[in-house]
Amino acid sequence: MYPQVKPYAQGMLDVGDNQRIHWEASGNPDGKPAVVFHGGPGSGSNPRWREDFDPGHWNLILWDQRGCGRSTPPASDPATGMEHNTTQHLIDDAEKLREHLGIDKWLLIGGSWGSTLILAYAVQHPDRVSEIIIPAVTAGRPVELEWITRGLGMFFPDHFEAFQNGVPEEDREGNLALAYNKLLNSPDPHTREKAAWDWNKWDLSTITGGDNDFTGTRYEDPVMRYQMARVVTHYWGNNCFLEPDYIFDNLDRLKGIPGVLIHGRNDFGGPLHTAWEIAKRWPDAELVILNDAGHQAKDGNSMDQAITAAVEKFRQGATGPGRW
Repeated sequence: MYPQVKPYAQGMLDVGDNQRIHWEASGNPDGKPAVVFHGGPGSGSNPRWREDFDPGHWNLILWDQRGCGRSTPPASDPATGMEHNTTQHLIDDAEKLREHLGIDKWLLIGGSWGSTLILAYAVQHPDRVSEIIIPAVTAGRPVELEWITRGLGMFFPDHFEAFQNGVPEEDREGNLALAYNKLLNSPDPHTREKAAWDWNKWDLSTITGGDNDFTGTRYEDPVMRYQMARVVTHYWGNNCFLEPDYIFDNLDRLKGIPGVLIHGRNDFGGPLHTAWEIAKRWPDAELVILNDAGHQAKDGNSMDQAITAAVEKFRQGATGPGRW
């Protein structure tokens, strides 16, 4: 773990569609470039990632995806349209940011939704990727989204009943993410607030293995609750704006790119089989299975340690300084 140094540069990049994404760079401007694709969708970047990268060696880039964090316009404002917020938009934004920063190749790191976005970016721009590190592997397939919004009910029947009852009766057997997204875009603020509460109660319970107490978490903030729920239901309700097997059908494009896939055997929201199947089709990736881990990395736990080890593994092989 390294000190969480302050950024040496940051800015707002106009990526079109009236969207501006916030980015920041920390560490060594002439170091090996790495970029974090944050999870969610809808969470915004987390400065905690700086602690995994030696600031004397790495040029670390954090950025907020459309509508998240300090990017504008914010998805937390119900008046902000979401029609220009899709997976392809985010892939294009990342590439515009790379070009803007004058980086040739960068290491990609991120988990959960961030892993889906990383893989989608990498299969489109493999020549711009030096290495990939993914904790909590997902691929955005309909089967994965169905599992996390409905299949997990077999483990959490109490939480699932409350979650399902949060939408109108006629929508309870259909696409629950889409049903919630409708409520989250209601003109009635009370409907929006209740939907954000109900959605995040379910989301938190699946991440933690049953605990859905908002106290001391980011879900305590009603603005963050709404932003997270609105963005994630927008993506999940539309199958992440990807063809069902888009990532799996294109994994051959990652040939020659070294990777580390890190996955907890106790990850309820993202079962191990997705990471297992990806590792089978991507021979250059190492799969690290953690018997005592779930979906999240926490200070000092086995996933946190595995991430640190993966970063150190790729410490060498710098692709040249960024041009600032």
